Amino acid sequence: MARLTLPEIDNPVFDCRLDIRISDINYGGHMGNDAALRFAHEVRLRFLQSLDCTEMDVYGAGIIMSDAAVIYRNEAFHGDTLVFSLGITDFSRCGCDFIYQARRLSDNAAILHIKTGIVFFDYQQRKPTAVPAAFAAQFRLKQEGVAT
Repeated sequence: MARLTLPEIDNPVFDCRLDIRISDINYGGHMGNDAALRFAHEVRLRFLQSLDCTEMDVYGAGIIMSDAAVIYRNEAFHGDTLVFSLGITDFSRCGCDFIYQARRLSDNAAILHIKTGIVFFDYQQRKPTAVPAAFAAQFRLKQEGVAT
């Protein structure tokens, strides 16, 4: 079986810490697979808040998640603090990918590598819309390694 690979984050645009809660733990005593996308959602919300945006208004457009991929690197346990880095890659006319990497704070062990496909969306017309120019200008430059 071919293994899934995701790009590394060369230029993170956002970092945050999240604690693993008891509700994130499964019957195996470690973080459950369903928790990974909840963490990605929380990181995405905090990133957007840092821009004074929401999922319904990113410089005038909403966003929806079109796909997701998760790679588990190590177990994580209740009480662990994870440090997430977020990068933005693969811009298209209507979207981009958000790449998340999580490491455990206590030992720097890689825990998760996640990708979510993001489509900019006009919720009134119920259809995809172009990436807002302000977002593209700010993050395409960071993606290419040029400081803004």
